[in-house]
Amino acid sequence: MKNAVFVYSPEQLSYKFSDSHPFNHKRLLLTIDLLKNIDALSDDDIIPARVATDEELELVHDPKYIDIVKKAGHGLITAEQAEPYGIGTEDTPIFPNMHEASSLLVGGTLQAVDYVMQGKSKHALNLGGGLHHGFRGRASGFCIYNDSSIAIRYIQEKYQARVLYVDTDAHHGDGVQWTFYDDPSVCTFSIHETGRYLFPGTGNISERGNGQGYGTSFNFPLEAFTEDNSFLMVYEKALREVIEYFKPDVLFTQNGADAHYFDPLTHLYASMKIYREIPKLAHELAHEYCDGRWIAVGGGGYDMWRVVPRAWSLIWLEMNDYPIPTGKLPEDWLNKWQKEAPVPLIPTWEDPNPLFEPIPRKAEIEEKNAQMLIKALNIIRSEKK
Repeated sequence: MKNAVFVYSPEQLSYKFSDSHPFNHKRLLLTIDLLKNIDALSDDDIIPARVATDEELELVHDPKYIDIVKKAGHGLITAEQAEPYGIGTEDTPIFPNMHEASSLLVGGTLQAVDYVMQGKSKHALNLGGGLHHGFRGRASGFCIYNDSSIAIRYIQEKYQARVLYVDTDAHHGDGVQWTFYDDPSVCTFSIHETGRYLFPGTGNISERGNGQGYGTSFNFPLEAFTEDNSFLMVYEKALREVIEYFKPDVLFTQNGADAHYFDPLTHLYASMKIYREIPKLAHELAHEYCDGRWIAVGGGGYDMWRVVPRAWSLIWLEMNDYPIPTGKLPEDWLNKWQKEAPVPLIPTWEDPNPLFEPIPRKAEIEEKNAQMLIKALNIIRSEKK
């Protein structure tokens, strides 16, 4: 059995809205090149993505919606006709062959699932996935098909396993939450910036599940300008309690890299420190509760030059028990990509210190996050009494 597999095909880069759109999968190339530069990723580690079938897409998505996506990508309908389905909007514009590109991202996540659930590897990583905003009949927030929701349903039907979905993207994992909101065999966990100021505006602590699924939806909305220590305090305490409460068969993590101070679309003030700790805890708990079964996908991350390659590399390094690097990034990598980057690259694995001016409300923000954590976990804590 392999320790971990890395799912990637160059065709995943075809999921591209435009040159100016903030979602740019060139970040996959930067991450792979960084890992190869430090001899942490070889061609033997890489498993090609496959294309998800329509039947697999229909595990979550409406057949009519899938047909609209196909037609939009082949110029058979206008943006006005597609707009009721969330396509042709400013966030999710139409691009050629969008169905084919989206199906490949889903298929990559399904490849990761099969490798782990069939015992071919302990862990699997598909950084091309993590499109957590897609709904049954509507695209949303740069996400056309929701690979995480499809993969979880696929795990349920093919492997009859209980899944804990952990989402550390700065945006609430709404599409996955609502898909499984009344399902007691899937637990969704999302730590994100509060929706008071940020898309999609959901992810309140009061969203706890419905019917038989009540008590299997957990949200941890952080105050804007939250820094590393407060983020990690909430993440670690919450995840340890939730996994002990739910006892999953497999851990599925979405690893958006947009909580960083440099990210242009969010208001959290985290540094690379959280991206060292997030996969470290996931890895530890996967072995403690799930016999090592850990499937990880990408997600958001809109500073693709200074943040995403460093953050996402750390997931693969953690999966393989490689030492977490410090100090300088490889000169070859810096020289190659600085020619294209519109900003000076960060030359080290760590961030500059200080990364930003001190926040006057730091203590108040930390106290609000601590109070939120207590309220968000009261389902578990009330059951223990």
